[in-house]
Parts: sequence; structure tokens; C-alpha cells
Amino acid sequence: MSTPFLSVRDLTVDFHTEDGVVHAVDGLSFDVEKGTTLGIVGESGSGKSVTNLTVLGLHNPETTKISGEIVLDGQQLIGAPSSTMEKLRGNKVAMIFQDPLTALSPYHTIGKQIGEVYRKHTGASRAQSRARAIEMLTRVGIPQPKIRVDDYPHQFSGGMRQRAMIAMALVCDPDLLIADEPTTALDVTVQAQILDLLKELQDQTGASIILITHDLGVVANTAHNVLVMYAGRAVERGTVKEVLQEPRHPYTWGLLASMPRLGAPVDVPLRPVRGTPPSLINVPPGCPFHPRCDYTQLAGPEICRSERPELSPHRGHGDACYLTLAQKREIHK
Repeated sequence: MSTPFLSVRDLTVDFHTEDGVVHAVDGLSFDVEKGTTLGIVGESGSGKSVTNLTVLGLHNPETTKISGEIVLDGQQLIGAPSSTMEKLRGNKVAMIFQDPLTALSPYHTIGKQIGEVYRKHTGASRAQSRARAIEMLTRVGIPQPKIRVDDYPHQFSGGMRQRAMIAMALVCDPDLLIADEPTTALDVTVQAQILDLLKELQDQTGASIILITHDLGVVANTAHNVLVMYAGRAVERGTVKEVLQEPRHPYTWGLLASMPRLGAPVDVPLRPVRGTPPSLINVPPGCPFHPRCDYTQLAGPEICRSERPELSPHRGHGDACYLTLAQKREIHK
């Protein structure tokens, strides 16, 4: 069996605050193979972005406790010196941040911000960096790139700013691209264009992609594999076909039931997941989803409230739930 390009094992991330310790990520494990896309889905606060910021080494070590393993192309990142992480960020691994308007500096032109990344990692001259910025803007479909390279972020539309962020992330041809909600606040047409662009660039470069989202429709059209997170933990994992066609965890059922579907009766209301996500300072004992789950009586209320279910099996389509496979199929059929 081939070694995954990115391997995360038993990752735990705790933040120390005045109110207590926030258990943002709790024993998370997953793999990303070379040239594939992993979609990480879940509600806000489930630990998706924290996990990937940890891969990039962007947490404050004074207030953050991190344990576990993150191995990128054979290199251990947990505990790596800051100089090592600086060489990796933007070069071997890059990130498209959630809101390009706040991620981009309003004081510098788009071309300068793209070129700065290229200069830092390659030692290129200003002229070479500008030429590379124009090349990348052309690559991501910005019209009149030789002119727009000197524009500021506020002069770009939302879709164009997102394309500029993608250009910045890809300027050094990274092997791993982390896209944090890359289509948030974009209209459906621009959203489709951005997703098509990511797929096209992946086909050209062979890069691996981690796509963070709470839109299962985006995952269905883009990802190869899916990881469903809840309260900092993985509750289901598998290929897109496995998770979307035969979901096994009640939380995944809830996410799917809350989505509108083409062909569904318009007078039938969507079914949201009842309740709210738990506080990550006081995570419920046992299965963290049990206060919101409609099936605890069927699975066994005592075990759901007292014992944490593990994600099983360790490979292939797995879930963390005490319902039997026969019960899950009966409920979801």
C-alpha cells in the first residue's frame, strides 16, 4: 500500500483561554493521497479550519497545545522549527483563506502580493516576480492581467479576488493546496467557475487538495474522499460515493436531510439538525452528538452517553456510531 502524501494521526489541538481549555481537535486521523481531493465537512466550530491551520503551523505556541503526528511527504511537521515551516508555507503547501477581502492587504497591489510569495521562495528579482504574477493571473482567468496586476483588492470583484487568492497560493506550484471555504459568499455561477478552476489546476499540476466546506453539494462535485467532522472529531470517512449514497452516521444523515434537492417536492420543508453544536470547552461525555441524536434509544442510551465511539474500520468507509450496520441501512433506506 502506497504511503499517503499527507498523514495525520491522533491530532489533538487545545487552546488555553480565560474560560477554560477549548478542545478544538480531539484525536483526529486522516490521509490525503497524491493528486486527490479530500473534502472536510461539518458545521462551523467542528474543527475543520483549526486542523488545517495546524498543518501549516499557524497557531500561537504560547496558547496552543498540539500533540499527535502530521507527516507531509515523509517530513514530520509537529515540533518542526519555525524556519522549516516558513520554507514549506507557500512553497510545498499553500492555503486559500476563507475571505479574500480580509486575507489580502488593502495597502498593496494584487501583483505585489502575489510576487512577494514568489520572491521569498525563489529569490527572483522584482521584474521576474511581476512577470510571474501576470502569468498566474492569466492562468486563473483574470482579464487584462497586465493591467489588473497593478490594481488593489477593492478594485476586484468577489470572484476575481478569490481567483487572485488562488493565483497567490499556486504561484510556487505547491504539492498540497488547502482551500478553506473557497466559494463562500460567491454566487452560484462564480462558485462553479472557481471549483472548475481548482479541478483544472489539479489536473495540470497533480497537486493534492483539502477542501474545507459545509456544502455537501460542493464536495459531491469536487472531492474524491470525504471526512465528516463534529466537535473536533471525525464521525465518518469514506469515498464521496460511499458517504453520500450510503451514509452511516446520524450527523451525516442530518447534514444531507438539511440540503435542498432537485426534484424534491417544494412544499416539503427541509429538516435541520436539531439543537446546536456543543461547547468545545465542555464537550458532552460519550458520543458528542448524542444530545442532538434521534437514535440513542435504538443504539443504547447508556453507552451513547458514557463511552466515546471510535471511528471504525480504520480504513475504507468508517463511522463512529454504536448503531449496527443493519440498523443504519434500515433507517437510511
